Amino acid sequence: MTLKADLELPTDVVLPRHIAIIMDGNNRWAKKRFLPSLAGHKAGVKSVRSVIEGCVELGVGSLSLFAFSTENWKRPPLEVKGLMELFGMALDRETKKLHKNNIRLVVIGDKSRFSESLQARIAKAELLTKNNDGLTLNIAANYGGQWDIVEAAKSFARDCVSGKCDPEELDESVFNRYVNLADQPKPDLCIRTGGESRMSNFLVWQMAYTEYHFVDCYWPDFNKQHLVEAIRDFTSRERRFGRTSEQLEES
Repeated sequence: MTLKADLELPTDVVLPRHIAIIMDGNNRWAKKRFLPSLAGHKAGVKSVRSVIEGCVELGVGSLSLFAFSTENWKRPPLEVKGLMELFGMALDRETKKLHKNNIRLVVIGDKSRFSESLQARIAKAELLTKNNDGLTLNIAANYGGQWDIVEAAKSFARDCVSGKCDPEELDESVFNRYVNLADQPKPDLCIRTGGESRMSNFLVWQMAYTEYHFVDCYWPDFNKQHLVEAIRDFTSRERRFGRTSEQLEES
């Protein structure tokens, strides 16, 4: 039975075009099992695969995963080193599979802080998959929502100085062209695992009207069924975008 059938949704239901996930709880998952923190991150890779498969089967257009924030550099150096090595190994192992399944990989964030080797592997993976038109998989690494907004403001300011645009032209639609993921729909649904209920500086600009779904389980325990439940919850909500229910019925 397919995931779509498991959802038991009306044929005219609107599925999320873009799902964002804050993958939280790897460390606590490992600690609960008396394992080193990196064991939790390694176990979380299985959940990444499962969610990617689920999004492909459902026909979701974009999936954004918060892998490493700008604040995560404050973690113990050994853990950070292990995370960078794990990221590189995942790129080496998974990129060809992504390409084979018509998935486009996009890495957002300040990549300049990564080693030259890791930057080269990221660039190689993005280049290989750039023309794929199935699921777009966005990996946020050394990313922060406030950083994203500041970088967008800098880019707009540079264009103003060079005469490409006028400051008076700036509005939400113009500014949106300067932030990450501007070529994709804004996230409709954000899932956070680990029992926390905050956005943790993830896609601050892009998720102004995103629906949130919080899950108590740790990320390594998250699977397709959890994804289905989150989507089912999303489809039950009325998204008004500032309008009233009556206005939605009239439109």
